[in-house]
Amino acid sequence: MNQTPATAKLRHAVRAVILADDDRILLCRFSFPHPAVPSGATVVWAAPGGGVEPGEQPLAALRRELHEETGLVIDVDPPHVWHQEVVAPGHADGYDGVVNDYFLVRTTHFDPRGALSDAELAAEHISAMRWWRHSEIADYDGTDLFSPRDIATPLAGLIAGGIPATPLMLGL
Repeated sequence: MNQTPATAKLRHAVRAVILADDDRILLCRFSFPHPAVPSGATVVWAAPGGGVEPGEQPLAALRRELHEETGLVIDVDPPHVWHQEVVAPGHADGYDGVVNDYFLVRTTHFDPRGALSDAELAAEHISAMRWWRHSEIADYDGTDLFSPRDIATPLAGLIAGGIPATPLMLGL
């Protein structure tokens, strides 16, 4: 984790760690130039969510993003489980870095289909959604990246039922 310069232009986002009743996690496949995809990479699998608009509260942004991308509606405030700050030149197109706050959403398995059309999802640089088992992420040896890169480690804690008392600080 880098120390954040006072003048850094950071993209603030909220993300949902959506765990189904079979302990699979729903991830979105983001393609460059989405801010979740670092310069030089092509694809990143990341939790659904997105930017917090000016004046918008984080949980309101999370509810909006989940409805748009996955169709999931949440009525209760989910626990804030992870916090990530990445400040690195070129990491996010147009920004000095990103700040992601992750919230745990437990649900039954569902077929993600949000309010956005396929064309609107493509404009958001989302090319797919997939339910992943922890073992599939931990054992993955392909060319796609995950965000955070070591998502398998903190994910294992959540699957085991370990909701942290304070958000776990994540690296790149």
